[in-house]
Amino acid sequence: MRKVFFFLTLLITTNLVAQNKQLFYNFTDIPQSLMINPGADVKYKWYAGVPFLSGISMNVGSTGFSAYDLFANDGVDFNTKIRNIISSTTNRDKIMLNEQMELLSGGFRIGDFDHKMYFSFGLYQEFDLLSYVPYDIAILAIDGNKDYLGKRFNLGDINFKADLSSVFHFGINKKIQDNLIVGARAKIYSSIFNASSVDNAGYIYTNTSKDSFYEQIIYSNLQLNTSGISQYDDTNTNTNSNIGADVKKGILLGGNLGLGLDLGLTYYPQSNVQFTASIIDLGSVKQSKNVENYSYKGFYNYKGLVPHFNNENAAQANYQDFKNAIVLDTLHTKYTTWRPTKFNASAQYSFEEERVVDGSCNCEGTDPSIFYKSTLGAQLFTMTTPKSPLFALTTFYKRNFSKSFQMKATYTVDSFSFTNVGLGMSTKVGPVNFYVLADNVLSYSDLSKANSLSFQLGLNLIFKE
Repeated sequence: MRKVFFFLTLLITTNLVAQNKQLFYNFTDIPQSLMINPGADVKYKWYAGVPFLSGISMNVGSTGFSAYDLFANDGVDFNTKIRNIISSTTNRDKIMLNEQMELLSGGFRIGDFDHKMYFSFGLYQEFDLLSYVPYDIAILAIDGNKDYLGKRFNLGDINFKADLSSVFHFGINKKIQDNLIVGARAKIYSSIFNASSVDNAGYIYTNTSKDSFYEQIIYSNLQLNTSGISQYDDTNTNTNSNIGADVKKGILLGGNLGLGLDLGLTYYPQSNVQFTASIIDLGSVKQSKNVENYSYKGFYNYKGLVPHFNNENAAQANYQDFKNAIVLDTLHTKYTTWRPTKFNASAQYSFEEERVVDGSCNCEGTDPSIFYKSTLGAQLFTMTTPKSPLFALTTFYKRNFSKSFQMKATYTVDSFSFTNVGLGMSTKVGPVNFYVLADNVLSYSDLSKANSLSFQLGLNLIFKE
C-alpha cells in the first residue's frame, strides 16, 4: 500500500504540456505526420521506421509555476517557495506529461499517384499523465485549518489520471478526388498500468463559536481506480511479479484492451491553398485485469467542546468515531478509461512556385510537378480533459530549401506559455530521413524557467518513385 500512495504522491507533486505536436502536424516530409492526421498528403512510395528510433517524443508542462520557482538557488526558504507556488496557483492549473516511442512503423502506397491508396501500420508505447493542482488540499496539508475557520476545503480538487500503454495501429489514406484526401486509422490499446481519480467530491469544514464549541464536518466521496499496480503492493504475497516481464507482456496485447479510431482529411480549394483536419484517439479501454480500487466515502460530524488531543484517550475515541463514519474500502470493480481525444485543424498558403521536370519533389499541392518553396499557415489544437478542454493556436512558416532539406518555425499560444517559439528540420540523404523538432527554444538558455518543453526526433528509410 505504501508504494501505491508513493506513486500517487509522485503524480500529484512532480513538475511535469498537452499532446500538441504543432511542429509535427502536416510536416508531410516526415512519415510520422500520418499519426497526427491519417488524411495527410504524403508523397513517397513507401517507408520503414528504424525500430525504437523512428519516433521519440516528449511533452512536459505545467501552468502556474516552473521548476525554477521551486529549486532556484536564491536564498529563499524552501517552505516559503512552496507557499508562494500554492498562492500563485488555482485548482484549474495543471501538470502534464506525455511520452511516446515508436517500436515499429512502416507504410506503402498502392496504385499510381492519381489513384493512390496509402497503408501505414505500427506499434508504439505511450505514457500519459494529467493532474490538476490540488489547491485546497495543499493548503490544508501545509498550514492546517487553524487560520481557515469557516472555510470549506474542497476534496474535489483531487483530480488526476496516468496511463502506460502500447498501441497497435493500421491506417488507410485514400485520394478521393484530385483535391481531396481522406484517411482513417484503427487502433488497439493495451493498457499496462493505469491510475485514475476523477469526479471526486467532498469537503472539510471547521468552525468554532464564542462559547468555544467546536464543529468539524468531513464529507468524503473519493475513489482511486488502479489496474496493473496491485501486484506490486507491499501487502501482496505474489512474489513472482516482475515489472520488466509485465511491461513486455502488456506491450504485446497482454494488458487491458480497448479500441480507438483516428480520422483525417486534406483539401485543396486551389493548388497552393490547403485545409486539413483530424480527430485523434476516439476510443476507450476496459480496465478489467489486476484491478484494485480504493474508496474513501462517508460523513463525519463532530460537535462539542474543542477536543484536547493531548489527552490520549479522548483523541483515540475521536479518531475511532472518524474511522467508523468515513470508511476506507478496497474494491475490485471493472472500470472504463477514455483516451484524451485531440482535434487539429489547419489552413495554409504556399508560394514561390517552381516546376519540377522529373516528378520527384516535396510538393504542397496535388500536382507532383509543382514545388512550393514557402508556406505560411495557422493551426488550431484542442484536447479533452476531465475538466475543460485545452486549446492552442499556432502560426507557422515552412521553408523547402531543397527536395531533401526542409525547416519549419512555429509560434504557439496556449495555457502554458505566450512565448512558445518552435523550430524543426527534416533532412534526407539517399533513403535515410532524419528529423528533429523542438518547442520553446527561447527557454533553452535556462530550461528550469520554462513552463513547457517539447521535442520529437526520429530516423526513417523513405523511398520515392
